[in-house]
Amino acid sequence: MAHIDDMRTRVTMGEHGVLNVHTTDFPGSYVGYDDAWSREKFMKNFRINILKCDEDEMTFDMIGIDAAIANAFRRILLAEVPTMAFEKAFIYNNTSIIQDEVLAHRLGLIPLKVDPRLFEYRAEGDDCETPETTLEFELKVKCTRNTKAPKDVSDPDHMYLNHKVYSRDLKWIPFGNQKDLFEVKPVHDDILIAKMRPGQEIDVKLHAVKGIGKDHAKFSPVATASYRLMPEITILKPITGHLAWKLKDCFSPGVIEIVENNQGVEKARVKNSRLDTGSREVLRYQELKDKVKLSKIRDHFIFSVESTGILHPKILVSEAIKVLKTKCRNVLNEMDKTDKMETE
Repeated sequence: MAHIDDMRTRVTMGEHGVLNVHTTDFPGSYVGYDDAWSREKFMKNFRINILKCDEDEMTFDMIGIDAAIANAFRRILLAEVPTMAFEKAFIYNNTSIIQDEVLAHRLGLIPLKVDPRLFEYRAEGDDCETPETTLEFELKVKCTRNTKAPKDVSDPDHMYLNHKVYSRDLKWIPFGNQKDLFEVKPVHDDILIAKMRPGQEIDVKLHAVKGIGKDHAKFSPVATASYRLMPEITILKPITGHLAWKLKDCFSPGVIEIVENNQGVEKARVKNSRLDTGSREVLRYQELKDKVKLSKIRDHFIFSVESTGILHPKILVSEAIKVLKTKCRNVLNEMDKTDKMETE
């Protein structure tokens, strides 16, 4: 029975492969187990533990869900939580060495500090700019010689003025009542857009609209969103002396610690399995591989969400949950429609 419990709840890290990777938490997988889904059982088992949450990054545990739901949540964060980004670049003059299309692409990837929830999606084929759908920016920079620079100087920062074009040079042009509602600026002021020399200039007008990452990566609100299963390391037999130190070296720092028992014998024990990176180095040693069991907890996911700075990570997580709820609601509505059609 214990072996079946391991198969149901653990992914086993074997010497020559990873075992029990397929989902089996559905009725009929194992005799004697009721794996039918119920709302009450889910609410009892499901929980979220927030480990870290600051302006840029959020790390949390999501426990009691299937891998399919965890992956859907990750994909929504990457591709379906909306942001504002530059969609159109009207290039009136560009005599820098950067080609027009490359310049437009670089500008499109600059994250804008503005709440996308305040805007509406632009209808397909609609080229009309309105305060509810569009933000307008201007980039107008010309490089000139610095007449006050010493003659013997060779540093471009002293020889030229405006020879580096940064994201701080983007000027927001509010229209309608936008200025009364919010302030808009690039998330970072020091993103380098181009380098120029005297006589070169860039004159571009930009339109930012609301979009999602599956249309273009520039709309993705996260620098990365990832998860991994919680590692579990079980010491089956006591490991002492020099073998304890060898075991410690097989794992990342902080995973295994060495303690002394009452007789002064050094003994290895698991300190923090969360820090393990999934290495199976220990299984290379004949004297250790039968004394340690490596596995991962099947329904315990460690999530990491790193924001691009547009929105706080906790807002991104809550917006992703709303998107997932909407998808579930749409599926249920379609199922109700199908049932209704079959009964008529």
